[in-house]
Amino acid sequence: MSKIRVIIDTDPGIDDALALILALASPELSVEAITTVAGNVTVAQAVRNASLLLEVIDPHSRPPVAKGATRPMTRPLRTAEGYHGEDGLGELSRFKTEAGVLRYPEPQQRLASQSAPTLMTELISGAPGEMVVICIGPLTNLAMAIQAAPTEMAKVKEIVIMGGAIQAPGNVTPGAEFNLYTDPEAARLVFTSGLPITLVPLDVTQRVMLRAELIEAVVRHIGSRVTQFVRDVTERLFGIEQERAGCAAIPLHDPLAVGVVIDPSLVVRRPLHVDVETGAGSAQGMTIADRRQIREEWKQPPNLQVCMEVDAGRFMALFLERICRPLT
Repeated sequence: MSKIRVIIDTDPGIDDALALILALASPELSVEAITTVAGNVTVAQAVRNASLLLEVIDPHSRPPVAKGATRPMTRPLRTAEGYHGEDGLGELSRFKTEAGVLRYPEPQQRLASQSAPTLMTELISGAPGEMVVICIGPLTNLAMAIQAAPTEMAKVKEIVIMGGAIQAPGNVTPGAEFNLYTDPEAARLVFTSGLPITLVPLDVTQRVMLRAELIEAVVRHIGSRVTQFVRDVTERLFGIEQERAGCAAIPLHDPLAVGVVIDPSLVVRRPLHVDVETGAGSAQGMTIADRRQIREEWKQPPNLQVCMEVDAGRFMALFLERICRPLT
């Protein structure tokens, strides 16, 4: 069976890092490029974190890393270091080897010569109908690519986006999820592009919870560089969630977006018309999906396939199996 060719657009981020591990450990996927965008962290930090992760995993076929947008299309950047740590990866500089040297030294950064939107466009136009773009950060790079080269971007096979909240409450405001809140103008441009899009919103991602005791029970006995990294990158966040919610568990938002590409049967999708609020008020970044029983002529045609149900147990089993498998 031929591999699914994917581009991962990311702002790593702890759950982004876990998503990249899942993608690179999955034989169903061929990761053709990692494109970075400002979101959880600055784009410079995103490049550094993607490079560090590739050194930890050390895949035989190292995908190119491209630097993308430094800020949202029209707004200032608001990062999330308070949640993800100053480095975006749970403050990995805390960890040292028995010899007293950093467990995660500064990575070598080998950047693609093209910008992230340009590399995305080139890969998609060079393989019409083959490339899946998995967006697990703000949609700035994707929007810029669509704006600059709509004909080439129309050759994409599918776009899978982690973002939004349909019935679930938001995670940055009562109504908005972080990725869409960070750059709602980009999200609106993408959603109205007419391209084949699957949305993986908080409605499903918050049902796949990684618990600290599960990591301890399963991951610690493997003893690989990858499983050590998983323990280290999640440790601080488990502490934050224990204090905030009384439970050391984190939602696997971004890994689920990768999981949907690996195994589409993990979710139930519904065709919906989804818009994004771009105003500056309390609804900024909110996803609006009108599900009322209204007259047929008033309804707007669906523009997205939205994941509304997930087999959480089956996805968690897949995630744990992949992070624990030796990379060959």
